[in-house]
Formats: sequence, C-alpha cells, structure tokens
Amino acid sequence: MSTVTVRYPIATEDEQTEAIDAAVAALQAGDLVIVPTDTVYGIAADAFDKGAVAGLLAAKGRGRSMPPPVLISNVATLDALATRVPDWARALVEELWPGALTVVFHQQPSLQWDLGEARQTVAVRIPDDDILRRIIDRVGPLATSSANRTTKPAATNADQAEEMLGKMVKAILDGGESPGGEASTIVAATGDEPKILREGAISIDQINEIISEHGVVIRRPGDPDPATADTDGPDADGPDTDADPEA
Repeated sequence: MSTVTVRYPIATEDEQTEAIDAAVAALQAGDLVIVPTDTVYGIAADAFDKGAVAGLLAAKGRGRSMPPPVLISNVATLDALATRVPDWARALVEELWPGALTVVFHQQPSLQWDLGEARQTVAVRIPDDDILRRIIDRVGPLATSSANRTTKPAATNADQAEEMLGKMVKAILDGGESPGGEASTIVAATGDEPKILREGAISIDQINEIISEHGVVIRRPGDPDPATADTDGPDADGPDTDADPEA
C-alpha cells in the first residue's frame, strides 16, 4: 500500500471530477482513500478486495471481530448483498435512504468477499453524499469505517483524518467540516423482530413511525422482551458495529 498521499479539494466541479477520478483509481488498485460522508469522515476500500479490507482494519488498529459496514449507492443493490429482507426493513430503507441509517441483514451466501468475522451478515447503508455515491457507482460497494484509529474520536474534517490515517491511504478528499457529525443509527434485521443496535442521527420514533405499519416496532433498551426475542441466538444481530461511528 502506498504511503504517498495526495489531498484533493472538492469545492468546484472541476475539483470534484479530479478527486473522484483519483479516488476511483486508488480503490480499484487496492488502495485506501479517506472520504467525507454525511456523518463523519470515512476510510474506504473496495468491499470485494480482501487485501484492501484487511488493510483498512489494520489502518484503524482493529481486528476481524469488528467488520466494517458496506456503503452502496442505490437501493437496487441491496438484494445483491442481502437475503431474507423483511418487508418492514425494505420499507425503512426506501424511506430513509440515502441517510444516516445502517441496517444489518443476512448476507447473500454467494458473495465472494471477506469483511471479517461478520457471522454471515452485512451492515449496509446508502450515504446522503453525492460525491461518495458517484465513487460507489464506479467502484461498487465500499467497505467503509470512520476515519480514525480505534478508541480515538471519529474525524469530522480532513485535517483530523490525515493526522490519524494519512500514511495509510492513497488519497484524501477534503470536503471541509462534516455536515452531520453524528453517527448513523444501526438497526438489526436478522431476527424475528427489528432491534436497535445504536441510536444515532435517526431516532427510534422516526423508525417506528415507518415500521409500525408492518406490525412491528423497536423497543428501547430496558423495555421487556417477549419470549421470542432471542430465538435466533446470540449471533442474530450480526457484526459488532457499536464502535464504528461511520456505520
């Protein structure tokens, strides 16, 4: 992996074109890039490049037990990555994507990738960021984590991201201060009912307003569980995403 990092502003259309071309070339070559998102800055790799994903985990100083979420650019891609998608989850993503909502699904068994110890699940999101979606359109799904070393605060601007991870990436897209700055909300769609893994930018009330039409709701922590809550066992919620603000 190259340690020669180029920083690209994205204020003008010409700058955006140059930055996107550079990011796409780096990702397709197996390198990592730092990109602004609608939440915080992220470090990204081609999700289907096993070496690049391993490099992403190493750059952050985290192990395979914390696989990164995957960013896609349109809802149609979801069925290529996920299986057994509940109706309530489909309604949720159609309403809230693009946006700060990550949903953990059962992954398609035919996928040839290695995100870590994901227990046959994948955490998916469509970011509300046009430049990032344009990159995904050309590269494909991106394994993306917050641009920070593990245990450090997530970077909300390019300076912070470069300080922590600059030597590990090929390109940095500088979009100024993050517009969101708050982590995405994470919902598990792998059990018998929806379950909140982390409440972030999107509230439980917003989610329940959508999914209640399908006869389900998300209970807040501390609410009593019905007898069927754990029927899928301890692994039903998928990857451990609690420590990944970009998810």
